Amino acid sequence: MAGDLKSLKTQFLEYIEIEKGRSVKTVENYDRYLSRFLTQTKVSTPRQLTEPVVREFRLWLNRQPGVAGDMKRKTQNYYLIALRAFLKYLRKQNIESLQPERIELAKVGGRDLDLITADELNRLLRSPQGDVLPMLRDRAMLELLFSTGLRVSELCSLNSDLDLSRDEFAVRGKGDKVRVVFLSSSAKKAVADYLKKRGDMGEALFVSYGRGGASKDLPRITPRSVERIVKQHAIKAGITRKVTPHVIRHSFATDLLEGGADLRSVQALLGHANIATTQVYTHVTDKHLQEVHKAFHGRRRK
Repeated sequence: MAGDLKSLKTQFLEYIEIEKGRSVKTVENYDRYLSRFLTQTKVSTPRQLTEPVVREFRLWLNRQPGVAGDMKRKTQNYYLIALRAFLKYLRKQNIESLQPERIELAKVGGRDLDLITADELNRLLRSPQGDVLPMLRDRAMLELLFSTGLRVSELCSLNSDLDLSRDEFAVRGKGDKVRVVFLSSSAKKAVADYLKKRGDMGEALFVSYGRGGASKDLPRITPRSVERIVKQHAIKAGITRKVTPHVIRHSFATDLLEGGADLRSVQALLGHANIATTQVYTHVTDKHLQEVHKAFHGRRRK
């Protein structure tokens, strides 16, 4: 089996979507990265895909403008990860080309977490006030985000038939993987208050409201809308740093770890496929341990 790279790219994208079960968003990203690679390098056959070609592309990427100066290495790695996956597919199809192991990712610095303090988190959760539907919805969303550590896409996909008689429910996350998350008493109450006030029979748990606060056909809320709502309540709560749904997810994880939870348990609750993804939070717990050391170590020395 052989062919031009554009046709093989199409076959590869179909393969990762159908056989590998990748999300539509992942497929779109891989398509964008590979298309840019093929356009820039102008290679058309698998044999033309060589180390010098990849090296020239990496130099080109490194010199592209980014949000703050040159393109970040993390962003450059997205292109290389897509290219490496494509090369693995070619090898699987017995098509001679560059070996995927020849592509090494750029080294990136340690990931910095965007965190808010416990006091800021409490102010954020208390921000939605009143018993009008939008405020009840916002309070339920914020409480649910912190109670479960859900991704914003997972929150938006929840349906209104959530069983509040239980302290847990299953959610389908990245890679179509199902995990169990848990409801705090405050989250259960916030969601129950919101659903009691709604009165409609819409399928979606969280919906968008017009200025009147109600409508017959309520659209499911979007991740962008949730991000905007979180930002508005952060400003209202007097939090000067940027706050997103993912920041609340960070708060969920660090709260568990600082409370004594083990990393493997937090990995399962977050739905991380790889423990290395969860290990970013050890920097936070290391800081916590340093504070414990300073507070308690050496007290008996004179």
